[in-house]
Amino acid sequence: MFGDFVRQAARVVPVSRDGRVFLMNGSDPLRPFQGSWWEIPGGGMELGESSAHAAARELYEECGFSDVEVGPLIWTQYVEFDFAMYHFKSFDRIHVAWIDRADAWNPQGLEALEAAAFEDGRWWTVEELLASDVRTLPDRLREFLPPIVAGDLPDEPIDITPIGGWRP
Repeated sequence: MFGDFVRQAARVVPVSRDGRVFLMNGSDPLRPFQGSWWEIPGGGMELGESSAHAAARELYEECGFSDVEVGPLIWTQYVEFDFAMYHFKSFDRIHVAWIDRADAWNPQGLEALEAAAFEDGRWWTVEELLASDVRTLPDRLREFLPPIVAGDLPDEPIDITPIGGWRP
């Protein structure tokens, strides 16, 4: 391991107007034996950047979605995980964003490591996701996603920090 990487991060739950959620399929390019997972877009926040702005930026960079309405902060989490020989300690702020068109995945600004890690992206119905056994990030996505897609947003952000942590 190269060391700890502590960061503030913004993530986003992209929801289409017809009630589907977008997830990206990824894996650790330096440890492919760990398998793959499906995750919501997001990443580190830049100095002075709001979480809502970072969420919109990440949606464009990682997915190519530019016609979005970033909504409120719905969840927070603290996660520690190993990825690409770094140990991350990440304080995540997670927003919802509504997207009028369920466009295909078309990243516009992936960093080299992200380009190696992200293999695909697709729109899921809540039913498809709940019926699947794929690994997801956030770890507790299935638990907290249905009300969000149904439009039942929390008054205050909910802490969805994984119980026992998530390790790819």
